[in-house]
Amino acid sequence: MRKFPGFWNKNNEGPPDLDEVFKDLNQKLNRMFGGKGGQGGPKGNSPAPQPLPIAPILGLVALIWLGSGFYIVDQGSRGVVLRFGKHVETTTPGPRWHLPFPIETVENVNLEQVRTIELGYRSFEGESGRSKEPRESLMLTDDENIIDLQVAVQYNLKSVEDFQFSNRSTEESVRGIAETAIREIAGKSKMDFVLYEGRDEVAAKAKKLMQEMLDRYKSGVHVVNVTMQNAQPPEQVQAAFDDAVKAKQDLERQKNEGQAYANDVIPKARGTAARLSEEASGYKLRVENEAKGNADRFEQILTQYNKAPEVTRQRLYIDAQEHILANTSKVLVDQKGGNSLLYLPLDKLMGASGAGGGSNAAPAAEKPAQESSQSSDAGVLDRTRDAMRSRDREYR
Repeated sequence: MRKFPGFWNKNNEGPPDLDEVFKDLNQKLNRMFGGKGGQGGPKGNSPAPQPLPIAPILGLVALIWLGSGFYIVDQGSRGVVLRFGKHVETTTPGPRWHLPFPIETVENVNLEQVRTIELGYRSFEGESGRSKEPRESLMLTDDENIIDLQVAVQYNLKSVEDFQFSNRSTEESVRGIAETAIREIAGKSKMDFVLYEGRDEVAAKAKKLMQEMLDRYKSGVHVVNVTMQNAQPPEQVQAAFDDAVKAKQDLERQKNEGQAYANDVIPKARGTAARLSEEASGYKLRVENEAKGNADRFEQILTQYNKAPEVTRQRLYIDAQEHILANTSKVLVDQKGGNSLLYLPLDKLMGASGAGGGSNAAPAAEKPAQESSQSSDAGVLDRTRDAMRSRDREYR
């Protein structure tokens, strides 16, 4: 009875015959690759087994294996080729080929991708979207105050070789260096400077310090930006700190109000002082000029007096009388010269006397009336002076 290959034959007559299994497998392979397999029959009538086409199979496998070495490097990335784990080359964007696995392997590393490290908090999908990390965020300032800082560090790569082979875990190294730099800058700054006045400056200093440390470790990382996400006092003292901030704001407001008042009063006072100073300077100049003029006039009179004392004395007397009588309405007449006839303008004299009486009642008189009265008095005085001169000539 014929036996079919299998663990057990249909009639449960014993284990399968190995020769039958190999013959059946050979027939299937021959049919697969174009050979003619024999038909099943008795052992004595079965055709001779044909050998397997090993070369085509090996060639096909070799082509598939070599084809697996083709790869494409995307734009902005670099391909790191490793031969048995050792770095061989770094390829640029485009289609490339390497010796297939397990001889060589390729890792595509994106240089332009901006990676982000969160320090002091973690972002995640959910209702709140962010969780705090007090172990990273709480820092001590130079004035011995504790602040809560949350910082985001963005970076990309500038050297694939350093990023892949110089450090065991580059991302953790960047996180540790970022925390070290932020703590150092905060430890050298005052609390108010970090929280309010110099947040941008603190971020810039931290970025510079981080880049220096990363370059010293040959990490191949370029720090793109350091952003202060949040800076505040710890939650336990937030209320007291808010009160202190409000007090400082009130102080600044009152200072501004005082400064505004000073800006209004001081210029006015300076203007008044300048005006008084100019008036004093003018008065000083006027008095000095009058004194110099009087001194010069006295010297001139003294010179004339030395030349003609009697005439000069008489002239001074007449000028003094003219100056005195210019402000009065009285007329002096010499009765010794009886033949002289004087014209007295009684209407003007009465008007001048009335103006003088009115001046006692009203001290401020109009200017044209004063000029007319003074001109009339001057005419009377001229005639009086002429009469006195004629009398002197008669006596001589």
